Amino acid sequence: MTVGLSLDEARKAGHNIQTGLFPFQANGRAMTMERDDGIVRVVARADNHVILGIQAVGAGISELSAAFAQAVEMGARLEDIAATIHAHPTLGEGFAEASMKALGHALHV
Repeated sequence: MTVGLSLDEARKAGHNIQTGLFPFQANGRAMTMERDDGIVRVVARADNHVILGIQAVGAGISELSAAFAQAVEMGARLEDIAATIHAHPTLGEGFAEASMKALGHALHV
């Protein structure tokens, strides 16, 4: 699933970007589902951390589509997602972890 700009689209648009990629091999819910083959990647502007796009694949990822769309639509920053408490164990933690990784503060990777 892709929401907003892809990595290539953001670069072609002239944005200086930073990304965070979180593999579901490090996500508790994905492990309990025995479906840890997915990822969440966040693409954000490097200057102000506004999220430009999110790409994700994996079992159950469609459940996160509203959260991804809302983040892009509202102009969320990486810090907004990283500071939001995500229930454990859920796939949604992957969104927070990808944002934290983009900021250099990943917990589980």
